[in-house]
Amino acid sequence: MKRRVVLNSSAIAVATYDAEKRTLHLEFRGGGSYRYFAVPSFTFEALLAADSAGAFWNSVKDNYRYESLA
Repeated sequence: MKRRVVLNSSAIAVATYDAEKRTLHLEFRGGGSYRYFAVPSFTFEALLAADSAGAFWNSVKDNYRYESLA
């Protein structure tokens, strides 16, 4: 099941999480779109709950393999 959330973030516009595939697709406001692999659901939930989604993601993004979609 995919879950798409429009974020109130200055850095990240949209986050889409696929729980079955454990992939996270992030669309950034400054341009660029990336798919991250093997992302646990608790990381997605923490991203949504963070005071600053961009700062949170910057602190954990290096833990995940990714591909550029843009």
